Amino acid sequence: MKALTFTSEILETTFDLHVYLPPNYNPLYTYHLVIAQDGRDYFQLGKIGRKVETVMEEGARETIVIGVPYPSVKMRRVWYHPDSEDHKKYIQFLVKELLPFLDDQYQTWSLPHGRTLMGDSLAATVSLMAALEYPNTFSRVMMHSPFVNETVLNAVRENPSWNRFEIYHTIGSEETNVKTTDGSRMDFLTPNRELNKLLAGGKARYYYHEFNGGHFWKDWEKDLPEALRFMFTLD
Repeated sequence: MKALTFTSEILETTFDLHVYLPPNYNPLYTYHLVIAQDGRDYFQLGKIGRKVETVMEEGARETIVIGVPYPSVKMRRVWYHPDSEDHKKYIQFLVKELLPFLDDQYQTWSLPHGRTLMGDSLAATVSLMAALEYPNTFSRVMMHSPFVNETVLNAVRENPSWNRFEIYHTIGSEETNVKTTDGSRMDFLTPNRELNKLLAGGKARYYYHEFNGGHFWKDWEKDLPEALRFMFTLD
């Protein structure tokens, strides 16, 4: 585990990226790359470093994980929400700034199947939306309890590129009255079931699961090993 500082001109923000490298990392080898939105949470609350190491010991692909933290709850919503004016700015940052920077730092697969975007709640949403907009850059998405509205559903309906994706999608059975960062409450479960119907009807390698729990990191942390196994275990 290490930290890596990166400044984005698009977002006018300096990030202290969280980095997990496999124990025997060798720049002569090529690795899968995961970019986690809500990166600090995935590293500190999800303990993703330990979990990806465990699944690699079980035979999963060698994987580098980069966690992108958000500077504030307000900016998180501005960057991640699909109806925000700056939503596309964040996606441009991922594709046009962060990915080239990481490609210079580490030896990773340059094809979309070698790159995974992941996140929880709004962070899951922006991960899916980025892959839909740039399917030739990312084709793997891991989503824990994504925020889903008509903007998201329409993006899936209008962009068939996700049929080539590998998607892990999970939601809690108790997520019917979730308090959001703007102070309102909403049902996450019902729109996630609608998203599931769309994705399950396609050709993507797709896994959907409703866990017993709510919109909390204690539940996502428990689910994380299964998500990593699905995405990185060799066939």
